Amino acid sequence: MKEMEKVYDPHLIEKKWYKFWIDKELFHAEVNPQKKPYTIVIPPPNVTDILHMGHVLNNTLQDIMIRFKKLQGFETLWLPGTDHAGIATQNVVERDLEKQGKNRHDLGREQLIELIWEWRKTKGGRILDQLRRLGASCDWRRERFTMDEGLSNAVNEAFISLYKKGLIYRGEYIINWCPRCNTALSDVEVEHEDKASHLWYIKYPLKDRKHEFINVATTRPETMLGDTAVAVNPKDPRFAELIGKTLTLPLTNREIPIIADEFVDKEFGTGCVKVTPAHDPNDFDMAMRHDLPKITVINENGVMNENAGAEYAGMDRFECREKVIMDLKERRLLDKIEDYQHNVGHCYRCKTVIEPYLSNQWFVKMKPLAEKAMQVIEEGKITIHPPRYKKVFFNWLENIRDWCISRQIWWGHRIPVYYCDDCGEIIVAKEKPEACPKCQGTHVHQDPDVLDTWFSSWLWPFSALGWPEKTPELKYFYPTNLLVTGYDILFFWVARMIMGGMEMTEEIPFKSVYLHGLVLDENGVKMSKSLGNSPDPIDVIEKYGTDALRFSMVFNTPKGNDVMYNDALIETGRNFANKIWNAARFALTNAAEIDGLPDESEEPIELADKWILHRLNEVKKAVNSAYEEYRFLDVTHQLYEFFWNEYCAWYLEIIKDRFYKSDDLASRRMAKYLMLKVLDESLKMLHPIMPFITEEIWQRVKEFYPSESAESIMLSEFPVSVDGDSYLKESEEMQLIFKMITAIRSIRKDMNVSPSEYVVIVVKDVLPARCAVLQNSRHYIKVMAKVDEIYIGDDAVKPEKSTTTVVDDIEIYMPLEGIIDLEKERERLMKKLSKVENSLIKCVGKLKNENFVNNAPANILEQEKERKEQLENTIEKLKANISFLE
Repeated sequence: MKEMEKVYDPHLIEKKWYKFWIDKELFHAEVNPQKKPYTIVIPPPNVTDILHMGHVLNNTLQDIMIRFKKLQGFETLWLPGTDHAGIATQNVVERDLEKQGKNRHDLGREQLIELIWEWRKTKGGRILDQLRRLGASCDWRRERFTMDEGLSNAVNEAFISLYKKGLIYRGEYIINWCPRCNTALSDVEVEHEDKASHLWYIKYPLKDRKHEFINVATTRPETMLGDTAVAVNPKDPRFAELIGKTLTLPLTNREIPIIADEFVDKEFGTGCVKVTPAHDPNDFDMAMRHDLPKITVINENGVMNENAGAEYAGMDRFECREKVIMDLKERRLLDKIEDYQHNVGHCYRCKTVIEPYLSNQWFVKMKPLAEKAMQVIEEGKITIHPPRYKKVFFNWLENIRDWCISRQIWWGHRIPVYYCDDCGEIIVAKEKPEACPKCQGTHVHQDPDVLDTWFSSWLWPFSALGWPEKTPELKYFYPTNLLVTGYDILFFWVARMIMGGMEMTEEIPFKSVYLHGLVLDENGVKMSKSLGNSPDPIDVIEKYGTDALRFSMVFNTPKGNDVMYNDALIETGRNFANKIWNAARFALTNAAEIDGLPDESEEPIELADKWILHRLNEVKKAVNSAYEEYRFLDVTHQLYEFFWNEYCAWYLEIIKDRFYKSDDLASRRMAKYLMLKVLDESLKMLHPIMPFITEEIWQRVKEFYPSESAESIMLSEFPVSVDGDSYLKESEEMQLIFKMITAIRSIRKDMNVSPSEYVVIVVKDVLPARCAVLQNSRHYIKVMAKVDEIYIGDDAVKPEKSTTTVVDDIEIYMPLEGIIDLEKERERLMKKLSKVENSLIKCVGKLKNENFVNNAPANILEQEKERKEQLENTIEKLKANISFLE
């Protein structure tokens, strides 16, 4: 194989290895009774999506688990696909039409749908190509689309099944309506935002009582035109004698009753609330209890209709609000205005303010489905990670409302309901009936609405595997093992999938749910395509490499918590990839210089060899456990620390002496073998996170390492730890040696000893056993700390002009005379001491300044306190070093 490049260039290897994996069909899964399956279904990105940093984190975590489980010998399936994204996709195409001066009605339903299919074919699904650049090991041969033939059949099957069970119904109800998208939205598709607004206090005149009024507080004055009552709490003594009386509705002269309802909060506003049944869900419920009329005054596009009165008809709802307020003031019916903060619902797609709207819609009864979902979570059949989200999950399901599933758009799964124009019969069927089963009439039309996008998404884990057909894939790969998604769609999708799985298949859809945090921009705002606040991950990959991006995103994201992204984060991964490359280049270059490997029966003799084997075993155990428990951040930190600070910084440096200066072939072979073993197993542990660089290096390692014969690192075996404390005692001894070396290096640095200068060290240790360890390992200290002579014993005496340090009550002396200019060094340290003392005075002054302490952000204040402590430690150390020179 060609010699490794001196500098790591990810562009030379990434496309090469991805093509290799595809060509060898290493991502493809088959029904294989000889193996246990491990399945993840991708959260299908919208067909309109392009990759952003949230997708990078989400798909990296999925790929990690698929690659990890493949290394463990499972038959792994990561099933890819895209979501048709009803509202989002239709909006994209309609915006293109607007640029041409057209709208959907100019084209008609069939032509618009054809246009969207064409758009999907030419422009949609770009994100899947981008996922390939990310290294996603999806089984691309099994790619699905939520509107493909099989999934469309599954949607119809589910609808009809639920309808027959009485769990789907059609009814008039207050729904969330987007005047911009002109469609209903489910509760979880509404994003609430805290807004500064007002409470307007309006006087409602009492009929037949001149100059007597009831004061009513409202946040939406324009909807008063649709009021059909004013309600008070029956237990509120202030209004007891008014219950049953009649009011004159301001600006309309329509008469409305005063009713009593326990829903009314006596503490809100004046204790009297206006009842607008067609424009508020709580008012709708009151109207049902009291048989009140429901008057719609705002139409589908947010414009006032004729029921609002001639003066207001045709006005935008917010324009009407201003007009109503002005008219009330003129009639002296506006008592007062107060500032008020309240939550305002917005469309999750276009951010338009939602209008509660009375409409005939299709609903799913959620309570019966929610009970099954709560039961499987309670019984532990599905585990949620992190577990804190379990409480949130239950809280939502316990208060769940029926799900509005009909949407007034054209792109999506058409509701499989037909109406007989002759007798009004409702027919629920997959295909249009030739005749009405009730009257045999042939005038039948289909419901014009489509189903909520999430109605197909909640079937995804099993519909993507062939349900409702009993396919071999469904039997083998379902239930799936893991769902990885952001915590923000716990209700949108996760809870519904559990309900759908239990209802349709009588099985859980997945065994574990891993909820990761959101990727935020530097202002703390969630990164998304619509906001344009995410860097293009492909640009990041071009600059840093895929492995650097993947590693950095995981390394910096605590389990279940948000991460604030900036490009500087990726430097961690880039630097680590370079370190791995350079270490491998060193290892392979030196491996080529030494013939053969030690006999299998040969045991390591060197203390450093036993130490590295012990640490490798500990890391294998910790990393295995962290992968299994989805502690991905722990995996990255464990491997980073071990590879960089133990394997590279210590072991590779220690064995250089054996490679370059030793004639002991057995010792050199053992060093070569262990160097390759640690590299080999580190690469396997890192592979799920950094697939490209690990494949490239592993293919080179296996040329020297006869135990490796697999075609790809993906097909090798994940390293497993052995039980027992092998070499624990030797590892502890080696840790002591490292402390000694570090202490000596620290003295050299503090006392400005030249890096090329060899020094004399005197060590005083009163413990004989420990002395023996130091004596036996003195060669490590001499090589790694540039020591010429070393004396170790309990009778050691501090030489004159020596600096001192202590390690675990072992005293270390370094004579400095002849090594440095003592007077010059003393002057240098005195100057440094003066500078540090001045810095401390300023720092203490800052912390005594009440204005600073009271106004500085908490993190800045904490940083200043830490700085003070560091400066004090530095002063103490400088004074000690100066005293050594006197």
